[in-house]
Amino acid sequence: MSKRTAVVWNPSKTDRRELEQPLIASLDPGSDVSWFETSVEDPGQGAAARALATAPDLLLVAGGDGTVRAVAEHLAEARAGVDLGIVPLGTGNLLARNLGVPLNDIPAAVERALTGDGRPVDVGWVDVDLEHGTERHAFVVMIGFGIDAHMIAETDDDLKDKAGWLAYVESLGRAVAATDVLPFRLAIDDGPSHDEEGHTLLVANCGTLQGGLALLPDADPADGELDFVLLSAEGLAQWLGTLKTMVWDNGLRRMITGGEASDSDTITHGRAQKLHVSLPEARAFEVDGEEIGDATGITVEIQPSALRVR
Repeated sequence: MSKRTAVVWNPSKTDRRELEQPLIASLDPGSDVSWFETSVEDPGQGAAARALATAPDLLLVAGGDGTVRAVAEHLAEARAGVDLGIVPLGTGNLLARNLGVPLNDIPAAVERALTGDGRPVDVGWVDVDLEHGTERHAFVVMIGFGIDAHMIAETDDDLKDKAGWLAYVESLGRAVAATDVLPFRLAIDDGPSHDEEGHTLLVANCGTLQGGLALLPDADPADGELDFVLLSAEGLAQWLGTLKTMVWDNGLRRMITGGEASDSDTITHGRAQKLHVSLPEARAFEVDGEEIGDATGITVEIQPSALRVR
C-alpha cells in the first residue's frame, strides 16, 4: 500500500469528494495524500510536475483521455519512476480499457491503483508538422489522420456530452464522405521512404477502441513497438469489405480461432519503432482522440517502458 499518494484530477469530470471518500477509506492510517487540479490552461503536465515534487509512491490521475495523456506525457519526459494509477472519468477512457482498469466504478479503480502491481507501458511520441510549425506530443493509445480525425472533428460536443462514444457514430457518415484517398511517402524504421496511398493511417500503442472494437488487435502497449494500419477503401462495396475484415476477420473470428491480423486490398497492417510520413496536402490529425490541427507530415517513435501503470 502506498504511503504517499499524489492525485492529479480534472475538476470538470467529478467532484473531489467522489475521489476522496474511497481513497481515504482504502489507505492505511498515516498515509499522506496531496491534490493537484488540472485546468484549461494546464491540462495535466504542470499538475503532474507539482505532484512529482512531493515524491509520491503513487501518482493517481483522475480524468478523461486528455488528462491521462497529459500526465503520461510529463512522466515519460521526466523519466519518472513513480507508479501511475488511473481513475477513468471520460468518454473514451481508452488506455484504461486496454489495461483492464475498471470503468464507471471509482472505488474499484481506486482500489486497483492502491493495491495493483505496476506494469511497464510504452509511450509514443509524434512530431507533427502543422501550418504554424512543428508540435511534439506524447500519446498512449493512438494517433492518425483520415477517417478517425475527421470523425472527431465532425462530432458535436453537446451530443458527446449526452450520448458518450455513440456520438462518434453519428459523425461517421460525414467523416467517410470527407475522406479521400491520396498518395504519400512513408518510411518505416531506418528504411528508405516509399510511395503509399490511402485515406487513413493509424499508429497505435493500444488497439482497442470504444465498444470493445479491436481496431489493431495485435497492438501491445508493452512490446516496445508501434502497430499501424493503412486504409484505402473507396465506394460502398470496398467499405463493406473493409468493415467485414476489421470487425469479423480481425475481430470476432480471431478471438475464437487465433492467428494474425489479415490484410486485404484496402487494409495494410505493419509494425515499427519509428515512422515518418510526408503528405502532399494537409490532413486533419488526432492524438489520443483530440484533433490538434491539419498536418503535412509526422515523425513517430516509441519510448519503451516509459511508464509503470498499476
